[in-house]
Amino acid sequence: MLAYIIRRILLMIPTLFGIMVLNFVVIQFAPGGPIEQIIAEIQGTAVGATARIGGSASGDVAGGGTSASSTGSESTYRGAQGLDPQFIKELEQQFGFDKPAHERFFLMLKNYLVFDFGTSYFRDETVVNLVLEKMPVSISLGLWTTLLVYAISIPLGIRKAVKDGSRFDLWTSSLIIIGNAIPSFMFAVALIVFFAGGSYFDWFPLRGLTSENFEELSLLGKIGDYFWHLALPITAMVIGGFAALTQLTKNSFLDQISQQYVLTARAKGLSERRVLYGHVFRNAMLIVIAGFPSAFIGILFTGSLLIEVIFSLDGLGLLGFEAAINRDYPVIFATVYVFALLGLVMNLIGDLTYTLIDPRIDFEAREA
Repeated sequence: MLAYIIRRILLMIPTLFGIMVLNFVVIQFAPGGPIEQIIAEIQGTAVGATARIGGSASGDVAGGGTSASSTGSESTYRGAQGLDPQFIKELEQQFGFDKPAHERFFLMLKNYLVFDFGTSYFRDETVVNLVLEKMPVSISLGLWTTLLVYAISIPLGIRKAVKDGSRFDLWTSSLIIIGNAIPSFMFAVALIVFFAGGSYFDWFPLRGLTSENFEELSLLGKIGDYFWHLALPITAMVIGGFAALTQLTKNSFLDQISQQYVLTARAKGLSERRVLYGHVFRNAMLIVIAGFPSAFIGILFTGSLLIEVIFSLDGLGLLGFEAAINRDYPVIFATVYVFALLGLVMNLIGDLTYTLIDPRIDFEAREA
């Protein structure tokens, strides 16, 4: 097993390198880079997410005392006509675009190897600090949502498999179809309308992870306040996320229940509960439980963006979205690097989980 783990870790290096190369090349061809963003802001044409207040780059530009001129010089940057060429060169040096693309790429990788992600272009803060600042929100959403989804889906899927074709199976299937068809953000809006002061009840807060007086509360008060703020966003994500796992659990159990070893166990006089949880459970739950690491990563980094926006939760999803809109390259590449690395590590953990659940699985023998 140790040799297999080493091979997988070594394979992560070219995989991660390829992911970074692909994203770097795509970004180079994307219009509206950070220099164009600054030019638009200076000229007053920045709108939406491109309009920043107090950002470091815009502050440096304004503090430099450089103003637009009427030289009419040509520039490769959209909207730069009429600006002093020296001003454009200063912007390029500030953002590091005075170096060739390949040099910038390998310098970035060199820094990333020691987890030096640089400083955000527009937030005047290191990327590491930004990620650490937003991490509690995303971890809270991802962890509790994943745990609740598994806690609901596994028992429900087992019950549906045992009661396959019954009324219970039919009406729960209807609920699953509804949960699978309606996106999480639609449930989020409905929850706000009904329970967060939208039109009916004002039972839950609509903003942030904690209250303003959080530090003044007792330990139990802090715990209650924390879950009070998380109640609606987690409910929305759980309702939208339990359907697929429930069906996977049910199908896994149905497939195992029809196997010969189950018939043999029943013929020996074992109780249905002993057969179900002593024999079927381990085999049926193999794919479900082993997928927990990747499911958590998926919910953590991709499933909570709209939920964070709707409930005003400042997490990693919102950070990555704003970075993409504003062309904040250090944040974009750092999040891609971290997410890709975590994804590769979680895939390895998922494979190791298979062997923990069922020791008969031997990846080294399969590769040999």
